[in-house]
Amino acid sequence: MPDQFSLSVVMPVWNEATGITSTLEALAPLRRAGHEVIVVDAGSDDGTAALARPLCDRVVDAEKGRAAQMNAGATVARGHMLLFLHADTRLPSDALPRLQAFMATRRAWGRFDVRLSAQRPLFRVIAWFMNTRSRLTGICTGDQAIFVRRDVFEALGGFQPLPLMEDVEFSRRLRLASRPFCVRSPVITDSRRWEKLGPWRTIFLMWRLRWRYWRGESPESLAQAYRSDVRNA
Repeated sequence: MPDQFSLSVVMPVWNEATGITSTLEALAPLRRAGHEVIVVDAGSDDGTAALARPLCDRVVDAEKGRAAQMNAGATVARGHMLLFLHADTRLPSDALPRLQAFMATRRAWGRFDVRLSAQRPLFRVIAWFMNTRSRLTGICTGDQAIFVRRDVFEALGGFQPLPLMEDVEFSRRLRLASRPFCVRSPVITDSRRWEKLGPWRTIFLMWRLRWRYWRGESPESLAQAYRSDVRNA
């Protein structure tokens, strides 16, 4: 495997004006190393796209929904590897050498460990359980910055057009190709949604939604339940 590889970071966004500048500035070292950053905007009305344009390689318009946005970004990406990064998540400083190590393996895909930005000890415990569960099951979420070889992504047809659980569903199909390559250096994910709902309420909500998903309930009804909980927070 050659030492060099090309990486495309695909970032779905919607109304992220408050943090998009700092998020993309943190990816500047990747761009200087020759890799690309693609921002996929779903009709933001707060100026997100305008703020992102000078700090990324391309801004793509897509219909709202992470699955549709990530597929749209992957369609125009040029890299050998695709990395799907949420707008509130930061890669670790050693992301590139970790991804280079992945490319030297036979694994088809992978993800990072995650750490929540809040400093309370409870959030460290939550992250530990998220990472351990992911390592045991081979299932991960978008907060863990999923990365995949481009040819594998295309062979699997990308993300299914689901309003929720698109990352879990994609992980299930990716496991058919290989176990995930797990990077222990954590991405840092903003804990704002956990803090807004409250950590225990968020844990209960996520596990309840995941349980209902495994029992075969439609992602559409789960997305409705999720939005209802968030609105009532």
